[in-house]
Amino acid sequence: GLGHAVLCAKQVVGNDPFAVILADDLINGEPGALKQMVERYEKCQCSVIGVQNVAREDTGNYGIIKARPSEPRTHVVEGIIEKPAPDKAPSTLAVVGRYILSSKIFELLENVPAGAGGEIQLTDGIAALLSHERILAYEFEGKRYDCGNKYGYLQATVEYALEHPELKEKFRTYLKGLKL
Repeated sequence: GLGHAVLCAKQVVGNDPFAVILADDLINGEPGALKQMVERYEKCQCSVIGVQNVAREDTGNYGIIKARPSEPRTHVVEGIIEKPAPDKAPSTLAVVGRYILSSKIFELLENVPAGAGGEIQLTDGIAALLSHERILAYEFEGKRYDCGNKYGYLQATVEYALEHPELKEKFRTYLKGLKL
C-alpha cells in the first residue's frame, strides 16, 4: 500500500520533514498546491495534508478527515478514516495526493497492522501520528484532476492542451472539427 511505499523512503529522508506527491492527482494552480502547503508547514511546523471537498456519495473513494476549522482553508485534523461509506464519513473533506509529513510517520508505519486490502495504509499511519503531534488539513487553491480514472485523465489532457501556448489553437481547431 501507499504506507509501504512511503516507508521505503525512510533511509533517504532520515529525520527531515518530506513531501509525498501522488502522480494520479494533478493539480493546476498558482502557486502550486505543494508550495501553498509548504508555506503552511513553515508557519505551523507540523504535518500538513492536502484536502478537497467531495460529494458525500464519493467519500468511499478517499481518506476522509474529521477536523475543526482553524484558519482560512486550514483545519486541525482530529481523525482520518480510509474510504468510509457516505453514512459513516465524518465530513466530506477528502485527502488528495499531497502530504507534508514529519519523519515520525516512519516509526508509526513500521508498527501499524495491515489495513484495507491487507496493505500498509498511509491513512493508518497518519491516524497513529495524530496521537503524537498536530496535523493540519489544507484546502489548497487550484483545480484537481483525478488522473487515476479515465474521465479525469481525459479532462486534464484536454484542458491542459487548451491552455498550452504552442498547442491551444491547433487543438481547438481539431476539437471543432470533430463530428460528434
